[in-house]
Amino acid sequence: MQKIHIPSVLFALLAGVSVAVSAAEPAPIQATLPAHTQTSAAAVAEVGKVNLNTADAATLERELLGIGTVKANAIVEYRAANGAFASVDDLLEVKGIGAATLEKNRDKLSIN
Repeated sequence: MQKIHIPSVLFALLAGVSVAVSAAEPAPIQATLPAHTQTSAAAVAEVGKVNLNTADAATLERELLGIGTVKANAIVEYRAANGAFASVDDLLEVKGIGAATLEKNRDKLSIN
């Protein structure tokens, strides 16, 4: 009688299952944004512009060059204290935002 090699049989079985699973068509993923992301998505218009008057700190940090957590929070706090930005150039009034940062992001910004 032949010896049964359990490890070899087990390996062949697991390899077959692995191939079958990886060859199967993946289930479609439902793209549902959480509520806080939906408002952030609204702040980034279809053309990819960030609205300085509606964007939250996370959106500003994610979408703008040279804007980290501290500067993004400063923008939101400035807006809360002084009202809506009248122009993109008003961003220079925010502490920590200089002309170079504004110019890097000018094409990405809007106030509408």
